[in-house]
Amino acid sequence: MIGSALNRWFAKGWLAAGYAFLYLPIVALVIYSFNDSPLPNVWRGFTFKWYAALVHDREMLAGLWLSLEIAFLTACGSVVLGTFAAFALVKYRRFTGRTMFSGMVNAPLVMPEVVVGLSLLLMLVSSQRAIGFPERGVLTIWLGHLLLGMAYATVVVQARLQEVNPQLEEAAMDLGARPHQVFALVTLPMIAQSLLSAWLLTFTLSLDDVVLSAFLSGPGSTTMPLVIFSRARLGLNPSVNAVATIIVAVVSIGVIAASYWIARAERRRSLELAAAARG
Repeated sequence: MIGSALNRWFAKGWLAAGYAFLYLPIVALVIYSFNDSPLPNVWRGFTFKWYAALVHDREMLAGLWLSLEIAFLTACGSVVLGTFAAFALVKYRRFTGRTMFSGMVNAPLVMPEVVVGLSLLLMLVSSQRAIGFPERGVLTIWLGHLLLGMAYATVVVQARLQEVNPQLEEAAMDLGARPHQVFALVTLPMIAQSLLSAWLLTFTLSLDDVVLSAFLSGPGSTTMPLVIFSRARLGLNPSVNAVATIIVAVVSIGVIAASYWIARAERRRSLELAAAARG
């Protein structure tokens, strides 16, 4: 009895320590975003002036909107390409070059971002010298983020595709559905939750990326993480905490809404499977 109680308390203590390690810095960031002092870690009173100052901070706002735009495009492109790659790896077990294709898709997951960024930079510089395209800017940042995001999206979607019952797709084909109809009407609804999860994951990865953006950005294409990183060298002020708090709030609302939708869809799916088993 005493040993089991100690184990429970020990497990709860480790869990609390883990949550504190993860979330206390975020809580401190949110609190100090309302700090009246220009020093980021000295409390002098409550104020909203740093949020009001963001309205006039054109560099930060431009970086924020550019980061959101690139993250949105990256998430959409990564989900589309990752879904096709996962579908090919799961549904077609044997084809020429499958091992190489799988390795190339998963390589960005294990390769350091510095290596990926440097290789992309060399390739783009060579391409620009040869044909004059593309210039370093939004397009090159998006291509770099797309390369990384596609790998993560493929892993997420592939894990869900492996759980899909192939008999449902075979039944649809027996009823006269063509392959593209089976994919659109049967497969996609069953993997919709993984598509949303992959979209949120790649959106977040693109939004806070620094390494690839630093290698691939050009004049007039400075993302928000690069703005914050450049200001950190000169000393932070609470306006950075304010924009970080806004991002935390937006991302939290999105994650909560997506989690609620996924949980509701999973409950509906469980009820449908139970009703089909009883019938």
